[in-house]
Amino acid sequence: MSEFRSGFVALVGRPNTGKSTLLNALVGEKVAITSSRPQTTRRAIRGIVHRPEGQVIVVDTPGLHKPKTLLGQRLNALVAETFADVDLIVCCLPADEEIGPGDKRIIGDISGSIPLIAVVTKSDRVAPQTLMEKLASVGSLAPWREIIPVSAKKNFQVDRLLSLLIAHLPEGPPLYPEEYVSEESDDDIYSELIREAALEMLDDELPHSLMVTIEEVGVGGDGKTPMIYAKIFLERDSQKKIILGKSGERIKEIGSKARQAIEKYRGEKVFLTLHVGVESEWQGNPRALEKFGF
Repeated sequence: MSEFRSGFVALVGRPNTGKSTLLNALVGEKVAITSSRPQTTRRAIRGIVHRPEGQVIVVDTPGLHKPKTLLGQRLNALVAETFADVDLIVCCLPADEEIGPGDKRIIGDISGSIPLIAVVTKSDRVAPQTLMEKLASVGSLAPWREIIPVSAKKNFQVDRLLSLLIAHLPEGPPLYPEEYVSEESDDDIYSELIREAALEMLDDELPHSLMVTIEEVGVGGDGKTPMIYAKIFLERDSQKKIILGKSGERIKEIGSKARQAIEKYRGEKVFLTLHVGVESEWQGNPRALEKFGF
């Protein structure tokens, strides 16, 4: 009988390479928000996968990029800190994009003593012949332990990937109780679901300027329904009209989408109140970054 295996696996790659979608597919439920906007992930988010033969703690990391702000610098530093302390690194390379200098730089950064697995993500987006060519081009980039094409959205080879991850982890006991699927606190999840709802509705100017904090969680006027008070921070006063929309219609729609997502997470009705504030140029302000947990 084979021994139980457990350990940490980091998902790394450029922004918008399918890391968060892959994390959710591996865990089997939503633990990270997803968006077509690059740099949606701003923290190292842990999802925990339990199987009879092993336990995998999958760490979704922010996309590595050329930073333009202090926030970007700190996110890159977070990724480097994360992949230095795991048992296995998965590099996500989209099937429908050419391998570029950014990918090669990341692969150079992660190449070392920690075993590497290449995952060609979004494999459903290309023809079989194109996928085969992509796999061949990836093969020469690093001494990969495995190279596997995956489509998280189509659930193609997700279970196969999970089996490979477990096989490359060290023998050891479970590191988390079986009921755990994430380390995220309720407040973290609420704020991320609100940010996800906002990202779906805003233009290209605002996503990087957006920060959400949970100000208070209490009980509504009926004495039983949870009441969540949240604040959406922007960098400039002029951005308020964009997120509020005409007669406040956009912020109402963001609130409605976010409330539904939070209710799905909690499995019960909630009240959600959103306020909009300004933290001037917070992405480059050390004090503001500390306030927001960066």
